[in-house]
Amino acid sequence: MKFYKYHALGNDYLVINPQDLLFPLTSEKIKIICHRNFGIGSDGILLGPLTSETAQFALRIFNPDGSEAEKSGNGLRIFSRYLWDRGLVSEESFSIETVGGLVQSVIQNAGKTVRVEMGKVSFWSNDIPVVGDRREVIEERINLSDETFTFCAATIGNPHCVIPLAEVKPAIAKQYGPILEVHPLFPNRTNVQFMKVLNRNTIQIEIWERGAGYTLASGSSSSAAAAVAHKLGLCDSSITVQMPGGEILIQINNDFTISMTGSVTKVAEGELSAELFVD
Repeated sequence: MKFYKYHALGNDYLVINPQDLLFPLTSEKIKIICHRNFGIGSDGILLGPLTSETAQFALRIFNPDGSEAEKSGNGLRIFSRYLWDRGLVSEESFSIETVGGLVQSVIQNAGKTVRVEMGKVSFWSNDIPVVGDRREVIEERINLSDETFTFCAATIGNPHCVIPLAEVKPAIAKQYGPILEVHPLFPNRTNVQFMKVLNRNTIQIEIWERGAGYTLASGSSSSAAAAVAHKLGLCDSSITVQMPGGEILIQINNDFTISMTGSVTKVAEGELSAELFVD
């Protein structure tokens, strides 16, 4: 079974065309494929292109724990590069349907850079979702066993919990990310970003990704964190998001629709062995 591997700032995905599938892509098989010792290793699987009634292509996104993600900014950039590399698109701009909504991709620099119109950010609790009365979830307190954080919540098709801090390090994401991901406030679990504002046009984030764990970069996390920084009045509308894996540029419009631009690198292509799935 063929696969194509790319990374976007160290966030790596495998693209599998449904036409190449030799068996149903079950949760257990996804876990094996994504395992970094017993499989190829990746932060998820992009299954596409699929047919869509509302876009030129449809895409399903799977986390390494076997769960399905509504949207992934890095995944969308990688899938866009794959479509371009395989000659499945001839125009530089095209639409993709995800569970988390429609996006528009624009190929730049022969696919090495991709801009994605990610959609509109919402801070409303019923959209994200966050439990409790309908409200914009801005600067609320969340209590853990040994720590209390002030957070904002947002969705851009998938849920995010953004925690502004004076300093951010990988250790804090690894310590509190897994607790916040499954906190009862978030019925669908959540992605978590620990954010430091550097100046009016730059933020730094550390990321705990729902279903994947600590990750070096995330497009949807960058979009959500930048939107929160702008919502709080801490940043202007053009924001560079710094992550351990590199930088993404976020442009925020007046209605909080988001444009995300970042790099994509091809790693490999090959074939999965049937022996991989033998007990």
